[in-house]
Amino acid sequence: MKQHHSLEALCGALGVSRSGYYDWLKHRLHPGKRAIEDAQIAKDIARIHAASRGTYGSPRIVRSLRSEGRHHGRSRIAKLMHSNGLCGRKKGRYRVQTTDSRHDHPIAPNLLAEMPPPQRPNEVWVADITYIQTVHEHWLYLAAIMDLCTRRIVGWAMSPSVDTQLVLDALAMARTQQRTPKGLIFHSDRGVQYAAGDFRSALKDADLVPSMSRKGNCYDNAAMESFWSTLKLELVYRNRFLTHADARQQLFEYIAGFYNTQRIHSSIGHLSPVQFEQKF
Repeated sequence: MKQHHSLEALCGALGVSRSGYYDWLKHRLHPGKRAIEDAQIAKDIARIHAASRGTYGSPRIVRSLRSEGRHHGRSRIAKLMHSNGLCGRKKGRYRVQTTDSRHDHPIAPNLLAEMPPPQRPNEVWVADITYIQTVHEHWLYLAAIMDLCTRRIVGWAMSPSVDTQLVLDALAMARTQQRTPKGLIFHSDRGVQYAAGDFRSALKDADLVPSMSRKGNCYDNAAMESFWSTLKLELVYRNRFLTHADARQQLFEYIAGFYNTQRIHSSIGHLSPVQFEQKF
């Protein structure tokens, strides 16, 4: 803006001295050796950061540069990243809680820990709840029930509310699709949804025997944890659900059209759950 205002007025408006301006201009027109080197390092940082899909922070950037024979201090790399608006992948600040075991409802004993693996379908069902994020409608909760013998997802339900009705709907679907012999064990965590009176009554009416994991021990329900991991890696993390309807459709297609009927499992002889179930 020197064509329209005096240099003295511009420096005064920006709160800098004229000598400071001339010093900056000199280094800009004739950068020193370190400034030239910083510019090249910044380009390399941007290249490595982009290749990492924006996940690398300064420690991994330093290691990557060293593998290329470039040895620079971490503080220098961190400073250049900051000045160029680059940072590593940040951990999420919010984790949705689906299990609330702080309640006064009865807790069922852990029958699963004391019995051998089931040998036939419909001997043991395991259940759990997870969450799916959508762009326009926030969280969608998914409750699922798995047959521990066949690994088939025998029932599931989705809702924007993580309440007892959600798990009741999943149980109703499972009972519609599968035979439920008397004494079938239904294993879950200690969440209030599974411990509530309405759900305990539904289990009793169906002659199902409740079983619950130890407090805070996800390994008691490892099969369901494994299914959630598979679902997230193969579907959820690879897609961007805009609405609940969008998520519902794709989750249904994955569970009913792929996981149960096509996806092979090493634990059941490299068959799909439906194929393994048909052997019985």
